[in-house]
Amino acid sequence: MSKSKLILLLAILFSTFRGVAQPEKVKYLPYIDQRRLHLGFSLGVHTQDLVFTQNGYTTEEGENWFAEIPNFSPGFAVGLVADLAFTEQLNLRFTPSMYFGSKTVKFREQNTKERLTQDIKSNYLALPVNLKYSSRRVNNYRPYMMAGVSPMLDLSKRKETPILLKRFDTCIEIGLGCDIYLPYFKLIPELKFSFGLFNLLEKNRKDLKDPGMIKFTESLDKIKSRMVVLSFYFE
Repeated sequence: MSKSKLILLLAILFSTFRGVAQPEKVKYLPYIDQRRLHLGFSLGVHTQDLVFTQNGYTTEEGENWFAEIPNFSPGFAVGLVADLAFTEQLNLRFTPSMYFGSKTVKFREQNTKERLTQDIKSNYLALPVNLKYSSRRVNNYRPYMMAGVSPMLDLSKRKETPILLKRFDTCIEIGLGCDIYLPYFKLIPELKFSFGLFNLLEKNRKDLKDPGMIKFTESLDKIKSRMVVLSFYFE
């Protein structure tokens, strides 16, 4: 067999193998991405975290307190989605959401090992605006990446606690997901990471009736928020 015939045979076999390995499937909702506006809702879970900047503050009694969040608690999220298509692969999304969760902060005194625990419950109203960049559709799947900004308002009430967090924050969000085309709707799982930009530590503690509690606020310079969110969008 000549070299040219061998190359031709290998090319035919490779093409046949590709056709068997990647069969063309029936495409659900073949025209849904031609719409400029998509509406839907989302359900999800998330974890809330805080990043502490310690300053080594020492009280008159010689105490040095440090704060940390050793464990994460899952929370619940629910929201709406409005998706506007700019181009075939670029979309602008507005996804107002509510996040219901909590964080357990543990304070530790360096010398005596004395400990104090504070549970912080946060109910965030978030108004994220994101850009979504999608790959081309393959059968009934379409992966994408997203990034954007999310103003957030904490609607929970608390006072006279060791530390107090400000209600307003703004976060940078990045993530990835995949459009899954089903017979009657799109299911879109998405994993995103949120990073707070502002210092949430409230230094003005006029709410404290016990002067001894101020040492926990004074031991910190700043607190910033972080969050990991797994959402399931239905469009």
